[in-house]
Amino acid sequence: MFTGLSAFPLTPVTPSGFDQTGFINILTRLTAAGVDSVGIMGSTGSYAYLTREQRKHIASLAKEHVGEIPMMVCVGAISTDEVLRLTDDAQKVGASALLLPPVSYQKLNDDEVFGLFETVAQHTSVPVCIYDNPGTTHFEFSDELHGRIATLPGIQSVKIPGVPVHPEAALARVNHLREKLPANVTIGISGDAFAGLGLNAGCEVWYSVCGGLFPKTAKEITTAACRGDHGLVTHLTERLTPLWRLFQKHGGSIRVMAAAAGVLGLTDGDCLPRPIHPISAEHVAEISTVINSLGLE
Repeated sequence: MFTGLSAFPLTPVTPSGFDQTGFINILTRLTAAGVDSVGIMGSTGSYAYLTREQRKHIASLAKEHVGEIPMMVCVGAISTDEVLRLTDDAQKVGASALLLPPVSYQKLNDDEVFGLFETVAQHTSVPVCIYDNPGTTHFEFSDELHGRIATLPGIQSVKIPGVPVHPEAALARVNHLREKLPANVTIGISGDAFAGLGLNAGCEVWYSVCGGLFPKTAKEITTAACRGDHGLVTHLTERLTPLWRLFQKHGGSIRVMAAAAGVLGLTDGDCLPRPIHPISAEHVAEISTVINSLGLE
C-alpha cells in the first residue's frame, strides 16, 4: 500500500462536534477517484485535537466507506501508553497500516524515539509508517535514525517532509536516505509543494493533503510519476503553485483545506477544531478563485 497516491483527508470538526456527513462527503470523492490508499487523521486530519473515542469512531467510519482501499491511521499521542491504546483501536476497526509521529511535550532524543517505534512495532500486527514532520512534532530525524528504526519488524515506509528545490539536490537527498533503509521500505514525499521534486527523485508514494480533497488532480501527478514522465510531473505540480502559495500564506494546509471543503459544499464553512479558527471571507474568496482557475477536482 506504500506506493502511488496516499490521500490525506481533512477531518471536519464544527463547533457542535465531528461532522460525520462532511467527512463521508470527502471520503466519497476519494473512493470515486480510486486513490491508492487513504491516510486518516494525519495533521490536516486534526488527530491531535480529537479524543480517543472520536478517533476510534472516525477510523471505523472511514473503514466503512473506503472499503477495499488500504487505510492508514495516525496513532500519534504524547504518551506511549496512549499510542498503544490507539494502535489497538486502529487495528480493531481494520486499519491496513499505522502512521506514527513522535509527538512530545518534553523534547525527545534519538534513543527515546527509537524506543517508541520499537514498542509499537512489537505491539502491532500491521505495518508502520514513520511520520517525519518536524513542523508539528518539533523533532528532527536524521537519516541514520530513519535507518535504525527501519530495521524494526513491520516498518515499511518513511514519510518525509520535503526535499531541496533543485532536482539534482532532491535526487541526492532521496538517494542518501535510501542508502540507510532496507530495500523493502519505501520513501514517501509530503509537503505538497515538494511533490513533483520528490516523485521525480524516486519517492514511491505521495502522502498528499491536496489528494485528500482534490484526488483526481493529485492522481494525475502520481500516474505520470509511475510512467516515469518527469516532465509532466514537473508541469502538473508547478501548475498548482497558486495552491502551494495559499498553504504558505495561511501557515500550512489545514485552514486552506477547511475553507476549500466549505467552498465545494462538502462541509460547513467553519469546520476546524478550536482553538483554530476559519479564515476570513476575503481569503475564502481567494481560495475559491484558485480552485476554479486551476480546475481542481
